[in-house]
Amino acid sequence: MDTVAPATSLSFNELPVTPADTPRWTVAAIEALFALPFNDLLFRAQQVHRAHFDANAVQLSTLLSIKTGGCAEDCGYCPQAVRYHTGVENQEILSVDEVVAAARAAREHGATRFCMGAAWRGPKQRDLDKVVAMVKAVRGLGMETCATLGMLKPGQAGQLRDAGLDYYNHNIDTAADNYKNVITTREYGDRIDTLEKVREAGLHVCCGGIVGMGETRSARATLIAQLANMAPYPESVPINNLVQVPGTPLHGTAKLDPLEFVRTIACARITMPKAMVRLSAGRQEMGDAIQALCFLAGANSIFYGEKLLTTGNPDVENDQALFARLGLQPMNPAATQ
Repeated sequence: MDTVAPATSLSFNELPVTPADTPRWTVAAIEALFALPFNDLLFRAQQVHRAHFDANAVQLSTLLSIKTGGCAEDCGYCPQAVRYHTGVENQEILSVDEVVAAARAAREHGATRFCMGAAWRGPKQRDLDKVVAMVKAVRGLGMETCATLGMLKPGQAGQLRDAGLDYYNHNIDTAADNYKNVITTREYGDRIDTLEKVREAGLHVCCGGIVGMGETRSARATLIAQLANMAPYPESVPINNLVQVPGTPLHGTAKLDPLEFVRTIACARITMPKAMVRLSAGRQEMGDAIQALCFLAGANSIFYGEKLLTTGNPDVENDQALFARLGLQPMNPAATQ
């Protein structure tokens, strides 16, 4: 666990005020946010959150693995990499009917956004044709759609847009200078290239990262800075807490202090005030109290359902019970537009 430095660099009232449109945040300024007394940080984050969102509304999204395992990449956190022995079985791409059935069930449980993920370095055209059909079908159910398919070739983002895709997810994962410690089969710049293709196609960007991979607080601040300084910053920002899977290189990494994770959520909210900040992987291990603090810190989106691609997630009944205890309500889809 990192040694937490006292908040001596900037006082609460001296921290930079986020500009209205395209904020520019230095790593030092975000490190100063991280170093604030916990109550001051959450107070600031809650103020920012209430300025842009209903403080008691949370977006419910469901994530489905439409093609599982067999990925050629070497992401140190991922059980779907073919080179690791994690017990994840390869699964061919699902049919459109299977995806629609899953989306309809998610909608019946209250989800308004449906995300489709595939374990590819990037989709071949024959694969993309199948995803296009899925997107059209799910869109026909009246749900927001998101896809995470890896790196895109020229023209592919436009095909997804024309099919009705709302968001494309492509996380930068970690700070640029820490990237090589997590992934070696592609470069940080490859991620940015795909994000640029997505923006150029007119799609909304879903982009975040993973914490708890042994990185320093400075690396977490750098990750937030890189996201916040995108022009514009992502409309959706998933923050993942590493789920350690036996067989992956990052299994056995020292676990992140849960309150440090809450601080990360708060910093994301302050620096990206209009973004949907999503509690993603790792929620099952957090417990209700830490999740409640994350909502207080400005998280307003969760993945809803019992599974995230290949790892566990709190079941629907548990989430509904937690929402009832906290007085939270599902967000109206119109609030995300």
